[in-house]
Amino acid sequence: MSTPGTSSAAGSQVQAADDVRELLLSTTADASDPSTPLSAPDLRLLIDRLRLRSDRLHASALSFAASNRGALANALLRAASAADSSASLKSSLDSALAPLASSPDLSDLRALADRLLSARRELAERQEHLAAASTIASLAARLREARAAASPLDRAAAVAELKTLLIDPDRSGSDQDDPVVFGLLRNDWEQLVDELEVGLGKNVEECVEFAPEGGKVVVRATPRGHSGGSVELPVALQALETIDALGYGMAKIADLMMKHILVPAISNIQVSVIEEVGPEHSVSVLSVVPSEEIKDNKDGSNLYSRIIDVIKFVCKFICMENSKWVQSFAKLTWPRISDLVITHFLSKAVPNEASKLIEFQDVVRSTVEFENKLRGMMFLSPDRKDGKLTQFVDDVEVHFAVRKRSEILVKARNILVQYDYDSPLESGDQGDSVVDLLFQPEKCFTSKSALLVMKLVHGALKDASLSSARVAKEFCFAARDVLLLYKAIVPVQYRADFPSDLQKQVVFVDLAPIFSQMADAVLRRQIQLAVDTISEAIDGAEGFQNTHQPQHYESAKFSIEQVVFILEKIRIMWESILPRSTYRKSMCHVLGSVFSRITRDMLLIDDMAAEETLQLQGLIHLALENLSSLFLSLVENDDGSTKFLDHDTWIQLDGILPSLKKFRKLAELLDMSLKSITACWESGDLARCGFTSSEVQNFIKAIFADSPLRKECLGWIIRTPA
Repeated sequence: MSTPGTSSAAGSQVQAADDVRELLLSTTADASDPSTPLSAPDLRLLIDRLRLRSDRLHASALSFAASNRGALANALLRAASAADSSASLKSSLDSALAPLASSPDLSDLRALADRLLSARRELAERQEHLAAASTIASLAARLREARAAASPLDRAAAVAELKTLLIDPDRSGSDQDDPVVFGLLRNDWEQLVDELEVGLGKNVEECVEFAPEGGKVVVRATPRGHSGGSVELPVALQALETIDALGYGMAKIADLMMKHILVPAISNIQVSVIEEVGPEHSVSVLSVVPSEEIKDNKDGSNLYSRIIDVIKFVCKFICMENSKWVQSFAKLTWPRISDLVITHFLSKAVPNEASKLIEFQDVVRSTVEFENKLRGMMFLSPDRKDGKLTQFVDDVEVHFAVRKRSEILVKARNILVQYDYDSPLESGDQGDSVVDLLFQPEKCFTSKSALLVMKLVHGALKDASLSSARVAKEFCFAARDVLLLYKAIVPVQYRADFPSDLQKQVVFVDLAPIFSQMADAVLRRQIQLAVDTISEAIDGAEGFQNTHQPQHYESAKFSIEQVVFILEKIRIMWESILPRSTYRKSMCHVLGSVFSRITRDMLLIDDMAAEETLQLQGLIHLALENLSSLFLSLVENDDGSTKFLDHDTWIQLDGILPSLKKFRKLAELLDMSLKSITACWESGDLARCGFTSSEVQNFIKAIFADSPLRKECLGWIIRTPA
């Protein structure tokens, strides 16, 4: 295979040969015959031409070299470097193949490679052993330095640093794979830690002394007597924290503080906490002493104040306001403190009557404030996971309410099971059994059992009004359950008093149609009473005549507001007690009569001024806007989404309330032109809304003055069938 350089040279030779051939052809006399011999003049001419061609090529080469001097120099340097590298590689290859020159067998080469690999492994192992020995020597030296350290803080810091080197937290605890010397070093380190813990713990105990008779603690900045190696209290605690042994140092202090200070302060009511501080806080004393002063402790504020005083003393003089030390002390004492508070105060403060639950709110409030103060002192965590007292007072309310709810249901069941059919008229207890009927001026008498059940319901609701929100909810549920129990039990109780022969033949289902007819009759009377009441309110509008006058407009507006108020009150009562279908049917009947009456009165006006049409339109809009909640209560909403009075809702309402559709259309007609009204009639829109031909004609005559256009439009309406 030829190289690029060889190809280039061959190409140049071919090009030169072609050039000479062209010169020969152009020089000979007979260019068509290449074999013709050259004459002397032809040869001289050929030589001259070749010399000229050579000079031009030489000049061109010199010009190219001059213009590309840098690139050519770099190419030559790279060629020289490649030549040197090639020679070096040849020398290295010759040296590597020299052992094979005498013996062409490859087994010698394999043996040489094996010896090389073995030597490398041996070297790596020796390096590892050397590093391990160096590490062991360093650890042993650092352990000796830690033991020799004069300051407990320095000794603790050295121990903490060695822990990361000797103890691997990710290991399972088995040290069988470690060298024996590492186990010895680890044992030496653990012994040093134990010595530090014992010494520092004793140091802390010497700084915090408790009186043998109890009720008194003395805190000194330095241990009494300054024995050898003793340090100040904060130094000892700091050293314990450094070696993760703060709990060990605090444990005995916490136990003695509970025994001698906190237990007497919590379990005894008539005690006081007194704090005495020496010069420069060198000695501080806290005492729990009897108090002759009688203090009111209904809400627990005095008890909580004593506990706060004790904890403040601990935080200031023992923990030195260090949050970690405070939390360590709290972890050891708070569970026992909260149990003591529950036992000696909160459990005794739980009320037995609902009327006193409102007073228990003072206990709840003071308990919450107490725990919040402890959180402010960093004694309790801010995430409220350790709010044991608050949880207890909250549960007290719930447990009390659930218990009272069960008691109410038991009483109701006993009343209904021991059903009393005696008439109050015969028992002489008429005064308490007379009740007013809804929407009825008459009164009726109830049986004793029904009267007792309703008294129980009223009592539960009365207790609910005197209780907190959580307890009131349970009382309301109790009242509801009593009524449901009455509804379930009372009908079947009648059967027990039937003659024995009739009991086998008659069941409550036989009585259901009668009760249904009675209920329908009562409901019809209630609907008629509602319609009559609303009609009286509409009568106050005096037919909605002359609303362009302020006095008549105010009367009409007041009438509409009265109608809206009555309808809203009916909605609130009926929607909560009637079945959904019955409520919709009854309310649609009432609304139908209301909208029909108002629409009829407005269409009967024989003459309307321009301002009067606007006033009437405003009254219609006023009624529609204020009845939005009532309209929404009639609309079906199966997907559970929020309902709005949008286009689809109005279509649904128009379908179940035809008079509403006509009422809304009347508001539009009051603001339409004569031609627009005529076009609506011709399209059938007005007929679909319930307007008759005579109503539209009278409406046009009342609004628009007599004119040829009015006559033409009236003619169109007369000729166009509905």
